[in-house]
Amino acid sequence: MKIQKIHLVNFKRFTNIEITNIPETAQLVVLIGANGSGKSSIFDAFNFVDGAIKKDIALNDDFWDYFKKSKDMPLKVQLEFENGLMSLLSDEKFPKMNLPAHTFYGRSSLRQVPRLTRTAMGKTKPLHFKKDVDRPKFSIERDNRFENDVEKITEDIIKAFFLSEQSNQEIKQQYVVPINDALQRIFWGVNGTKLALLAMLPPADGKTIQIIFKKGNSEIPYNYLGAGEKEVFNLLINLLNRSKLYQDTIYFLDEMDVHLNTQLQYNLLKEIVENWLPPNCQLWTASHSLGFIEYAQQSKHAVIIDFEDLDYDYPRILSPAPKDNPDIYEIAVGKTFLPALFQQMTIFFVENKDRDYYATIGIEKTVFVSDNNRNNVYHKVRATHLYGIVDRDFLSDNDIEIIRKQYPQLYILHYYSIENYLYHPDNLLEYYENKDFIYDKNIYINDLTFAKNQAKDYIILQITLARSSYPYFGEPNFNNHPSQKRFKNQQENIEQSVSVQKNLNSDDFESFYKSLPMKTYCTQLKQRQNVSKSDLVKTKWFKKQIETLIK
Repeated sequence: MKIQKIHLVNFKRFTNIEITNIPETAQLVVLIGANGSGKSSIFDAFNFVDGAIKKDIALNDDFWDYFKKSKDMPLKVQLEFENGLMSLLSDEKFPKMNLPAHTFYGRSSLRQVPRLTRTAMGKTKPLHFKKDVDRPKFSIERDNRFENDVEKITEDIIKAFFLSEQSNQEIKQQYVVPINDALQRIFWGVNGTKLALLAMLPPADGKTIQIIFKKGNSEIPYNYLGAGEKEVFNLLINLLNRSKLYQDTIYFLDEMDVHLNTQLQYNLLKEIVENWLPPNCQLWTASHSLGFIEYAQQSKHAVIIDFEDLDYDYPRILSPAPKDNPDIYEIAVGKTFLPALFQQMTIFFVENKDRDYYATIGIEKTVFVSDNNRNNVYHKVRATHLYGIVDRDFLSDNDIEIIRKQYPQLYILHYYSIENYLYHPDNLLEYYENKDFIYDKNIYINDLTFAKNQAKDYIILQITLARSSYPYFGEPNFNNHPSQKRFKNQQENIEQSVSVQKNLNSDDFESFYKSLPMKTYCTQLKQRQNVSKSDLVKTKWFKKQIETLIK
């Protein structure tokens, strides 16, 4: 069972959000983003559908209203799976659902148990583990299943000892060895001390169940474990007890990384995905931890959905983030800490989605990080020792010369934007030759020149106004300075605009092409049709241009 698409309308954090393009091979889906970005709302949607499947929640007005973002708007929760199954819940339409009872198994983030409390077995009413009746119905509720799991496993061990033909070794192999193998893989080499489960003893004489561990040369009870050790044991015991009941299931575990350092985060996620997740299952987890992000980056069966920096008052469509995108590390460490994370690497901030193109090149010891726009990149470079790359836009040759002199760590593209590189005649030549397609470079240049001349008058009208929004030399110490005036509504701006205008009026290719906005103009040319940008960035020509720029 694997989810391929989620569509939520007027649900919790979201006005209208789609998560789509999740590949069938994805065993792990990691939701990343800052606190409050909406990650746990996805798990609320899973709980919402799970309750409807198991029919142990009342689909009344109070229930619907709890999940609604706006009480006056209809709510919709639609999930689609790779096997053709789906669910559609809406307070406007009759529910549509063909999902089995074991579709979901989730745990809230509130599952920490600092000390054991039960002094007798069987005090709680009999639990139907297959129906998951002790689960939290909402992500904000406490998950109290740990002691239920401990009691059930202890009971199973006692029954196996007295009522079965199993040997002590076989019983240990079933209940103890899997836990200890996992503990060794998770903790060994992190704190230098091997943690192992020694015994689980039933309550007696008014004392709680005793869970004894060996740590180094000492024997210690569960209550004395560290918070991270308890968190790991909690998850493992839960999976040992219940995963056999939930095959072909969507598992969702919120904030698995709490109380764990970076290496333990990585080890725990790796252990659960590779050794505890049943076949044909998918694990969803939410995190902003570096260890989880690192594992998801390296695993070929994992995808990352980035919830950061999005306004969910508007419709949004999310897809898995590119695996080579270092921006996702910002969730864990923040941009200001990136130099410490990428020691011995040169970090370049670039404009928005351009990072995807730069990162594909694979320049040695170089990391590209996106910022929202040109102005942000400029201010980042101006105020720090970091580097940046911005579009040329409508800058003149003289503009670039004085900007580079004042801000040597700010690199400016030779052409208007990165699209000018991608659709450059020489880049297309290499691309088409690799594809064995017919392409005439001279015809393309002629077609470009003709298309440019049709659009140039409209483009020229935009130059002066566009330049007045540029941030260069905007600091107070440049007030009334000639360098600042060229980016204000003053004569200096007009003079440089005329220089850019001359570029566009010229039919010399290298003169006009550097000032031609190829992202929005000349898009109708046949040589640009059905050509993927992701292929164009892989050429040797493109890599050489960027390497030459930042050398």
